[in-house]
Amino acid sequence: MTDSDRARVLATSGVSRETAERLDLYVAQLRRWQPIKNLVGPATLAEVWSRHIDDALQLLDLAPGAKRWLDLGSGAGIPGLILAIAGAERGIRVDLVESNARKCAFLTETARLTGAPARVRNARIETVIDEYVGTTEIVCARALAPLTQLLTWTQPLLKTGTTGLFPKGRDAHAELTQAAAQWTVVNDLVPSRTDSDARIVRVTALAAPSHR
Repeated sequence: MTDSDRARVLATSGVSRETAERLDLYVAQLRRWQPIKNLVGPATLAEVWSRHIDDALQLLDLAPGAKRWLDLGSGAGIPGLILAIAGAERGIRVDLVESNARKCAFLTETARLTGAPARVRNARIETVIDEYVGTTEIVCARALAPLTQLLTWTQPLLKTGTTGLFPKGRDAHAELTQAAAQWTVVNDLVPSRTDSDARIVRVTALAAPSHR
């Protein structure tokens, strides 16, 4: 299953042989660290290419010209570290914000081994988010928090021109409805290529709701 998934994902994404080798290094690291750090759901390791690699790579297609990315709650580096590995040849750089020091150790070591242009920040989101205003083109987060909380954290960026890419499951519409009670959100829902029920919420502008 993994070999066929790998071949399909690499063919779909069109990455170079060198990038494919670096993604192989990432997968090897994930398998090596998983028993110690519990980085991802154990059952998903058998489908790591389709469940994690491809899920991350699809974000690159949604912002083809963006060079400066910020990934929040990076955990196992999904999507941020994968984006840095795959986007290196395009000049992409990714900052990875993660509050768990043990996960930061994984991210730092794997970024070093793969040569990924990624900077790991062991910090809480709310303490560093303002540093990225005006310099970050894309902010992303996967399986981190409900959309309302993500918008609260990232509102300094989304209000000033940064685009948000937030992969969500089948509850994407419900989360948007909840978020609309607190924010005026300019967005579109992009179907996920890895899960027919999932959507990527692409936020292009954010404001406090007008009084009715």
